Amino acid sequence: MLLIRHGQPGHEKPGIVLDGQHYDVSDFAEDYDERFFATDGLRRLAAFVDVQRELLLPVPATQRLGPPVARPSKIVCAGLNYTDHAQEMGLPLPTEPVIFLKAPSALTGPNDAIILPKNSVKTDWEVELAVVIRKRAAYVDEADALNYVAGYALLNDVSERAYQLERGGTWDKGKGCDTFAPLGPWLVTPDELADPANLRLWLKVNGETYQSGSTANLIFGVPYLISYISQFMTLLPGDIVSTGTPAGVGSGRKPPRFLAPGDVVELGITGLGVARQTVRSF
Repeated sequence: MLLIRHGQPGHEKPGIVLDGQHYDVSDFAEDYDERFFATDGLRRLAAFVDVQRELLLPVPATQRLGPPVARPSKIVCAGLNYTDHAQEMGLPLPTEPVIFLKAPSALTGPNDAIILPKNSVKTDWEVELAVVIRKRAAYVDEADALNYVAGYALLNDVSERAYQLERGGTWDKGKGCDTFAPLGPWLVTPDELADPANLRLWLKVNGETYQSGSTANLIFGVPYLISYISQFMTLLPGDIVSTGTPAGVGSGRKPPRFLAPGDVVELGITGLGVARQTVRSF
């Protein structure tokens, strides 16, 4: 299944994609949140759609899409998880995953604007494969980790590099600003994705390609990341794990290239759709 949420910010309704058309499933009467995933919501939704398919109302193509997951308890990210990205940043390859958190309040729709924070001078882009957790995960074995996956989505790990790297402390302050986690357009269940470990991902700014890579080049793959993170914190249903970005970020260029008002960022991953975000000042 391909899950969407549609409507204005804070008032999104659940939906689904069938044969390329968006449909409303508000009559299912559940949002795609922690409770939904924890109570076998994907199976129950599939059964609902099987019965109600002919009665579902289409969602207009002009309707805004929100993030396909509602109110995750946390967004956990892996940094420096592609060899080429670590090299362009001038940093050694990690021997264990580098983990940081993005604030859940950073979550936004796939085509919503990226808002530059006040006094931002180095806001950057990062196309990433995101994983949504299906059930409570604590001390998970790597061999069993994929059983904890509800689905996959496209995420832009927007980052303010001056806040992240020049303001002391941890990376989090440069990662969690409002609008810094555009997610979607869809949540794609595992049965719809041939091989998450071999997906092309790309990103353009103003039509120029800056990132082009493959999840085949992840240093730490999805099963390992889920297992690793679950040794340090419990992942709850609906939580998001973002897996890192390939080379081509703005801060890795010589000279660096950062986002400015009016820039248009387009990004995509094979099977997970395309997103488009316009950059605006606060």
